[in-house]
Amino acid sequence: MGQKYSAISEKLKQFIEDQKIFFVGTATADSRVNISPKGMDSLRVLDQNRVVWLNVTGSGNETSAHIQESPRMTIMFAAFEGNPMILRIYGNARVIHKNDQKWDELFSLFNPIPGARQIFDLEVDLVQTSCGMAVPFFDYIGERDQLKNWAIKKGQEGLKEYWEQKNQLSLDGKPTNIMKKNA
Repeated sequence: MGQKYSAISEKLKQFIEDQKIFFVGTATADSRVNISPKGMDSLRVLDQNRVVWLNVTGSGNETSAHIQESPRMTIMFAAFEGNPMILRIYGNARVIHKNDQKWDELFSLFNPIPGARQIFDLEVDLVQTSCGMAVPFFDYIGERDQLKNWAIKKGQEGLKEYWEQKNQLSLDGKPTNIMKKNA
């Protein structure tokens, strides 16, 4: 059933690119474990051992706080159509903020998404598949526009104010550094 690999094969890369949703898991040694669903065409496989994903503004910012203290990250994909499979990629990530030197280079890999706030750059050291036979079928209807529309309505200044109020600390009081000036 389950298999372990040291890299993302072309077949698994295609599986990743076909998925409409993925889940990100992070934690520090003394924080709550955070699992976040992601979508919006926000993930790119750069090579067999490197994945980047564009993070958009949300109600919290746990992943950023966690990664800056403990770089461990797991990304999970599940087949909701076709053959069953669960795919997890494990590794160490770093957070790229808008003011960081690498932002423009990595941001250019994505179609711009309103409210983009960080990019996570994951160096993959383990890839694991499992059967996924208990995962139900779901039909993809389309993307939700609410978050995109909310970010457009807020504008850049409104987003910065929101980040200052809601995105600077994790649930456990750990800093996200979203408002840092230099990198």
